[in-house]
Amino acid sequence: MSTTQTLAAQRCQHQEQALAEAEMPALLAATPGWQVEGGKLCKTFAFENYYQTLAFVNAIAWVIHADDHHPELVVTYNRCVVRFDTHSVNGGKGGLSINDFICAAKLELIAAQGSAHAG
Repeated sequence: MSTTQTLAAQRCQHQEQALAEAEMPALLAATPGWQVEGGKLCKTFAFENYYQTLAFVNAIAWVIHADDHHPELVVTYNRCVVRFDTHSVNGGKGGLSINDFICAAKLELIAAQGSAHAG
């Protein structure tokens, strides 16, 4: 069984096959607050101000760059919406892979160190 810690300890690797639907519930349980919307793994992080929002974005930038798995980010004054998907799966059509959940778990650990909360 995956946990946030076990997922975050993994490294992203090239993926060509999307996750099976049956794999999703356990992975979602290991990444609290994340949900699948429009084929992407999504979460909104809320902050008190713009400085905290940008500090979070800067902190996650290093992690997502190191794993070479880059999400879509929507940054506003006190929120950051994160949307992961894997472009290389399903013959290049995209979908979800284990990489999305690995990075989501890493972002959870970063958020837990700061003042982010789901919003």
